[in-house]
Amino acid sequence: MKKSILAVAVVLGATATFAQDLTSKKGETYLPEAGDWAIGVDATPFLNYFGNLIGGNDGNTAPTWNYLTNNQTITGKYFVEDDMAYRASLRIGFGSNKSAAMVGDDAVTVAPTYPALPSMVEDSYKAGATNIGLAVGLEKRRGFGRLQGFYGAELGFNIMSTKDSYTYGNAMTITGATTNDFGSNLTTDTYGNAARITESKSGTTFGLGLRGFIGAEYFVLPRLAIGGEFGWGLGFVSQGAGMTTLESTDGVSVATQEIEGSKSSSFGVDTDMNNSVFGPAGSLRMTFHF
Repeated sequence: MKKSILAVAVVLGATATFAQDLTSKKGETYLPEAGDWAIGVDATPFLNYFGNLIGGNDGNTAPTWNYLTNNQTITGKYFVEDDMAYRASLRIGFGSNKSAAMVGDDAVTVAPTYPALPSMVEDSYKAGATNIGLAVGLEKRRGFGRLQGFYGAELGFNIMSTKDSYTYGNAMTITGATTNDFGSNLTTDTYGNAARITESKSGTTFGLGLRGFIGAEYFVLPRLAIGGEFGWGLGFVSQGAGMTTLESTDGVSVATQEIEGSKSSSFGVDTDMNNSVFGPAGSLRMTFHF
């Protein structure tokens, strides 16, 4: 932390002499203008790097390009006027993965004779996830020289869900699931009978936030600023009930159960350091304008 503060002090000090000069020697303007775009990243890795460099840390590693928020949204701005910008954060994520394993065929009761291979069937697993986040807002700016303050408001929401599916090569029988490579899915039903999971869905999580924000940044180079912001507002998060589907046996018959999980919701009006919609607003940020 001390090295990061020292790095900031050195960067600001190196430019202090020209604090009121808003044009570089090459004629480049320091401040953004109408029609400019901007993208923000986490400044901490860069400040740590320069702090370690100044401190002579032999193990110093190159800085990394990190998302500005902990929910991994791409954050940017568009300046409609020199002192006003639309801002937005976006994440659209869909993903799936599948794996399979060959297991012994329970229907074959006679062991193979060398060199014949045992009869096999396939167990498969498929996982899917959705993560969508969006925030839009309006930012107004004012300041003196390279030091610029800004303020405004924005609205954001996110949606998240997951789903796991399991397909078994061996059918469940009244003696239970005797072969199963996905062993963590062997469980019991609500009666304590032997069971295995065929599908597990999380409840959809929906978050909504409305906030006002205020911050400041300093342009250390033309169109490159280091700054941060704080926000205050309201947030609402709701998680629906998940669903787990089991197939099980009581030793007499085989049946399916659908078990509903718990659901929850939360609401608050506060500062947004831990707001799940917008992320940690108090972090230092580096903004590139172009």
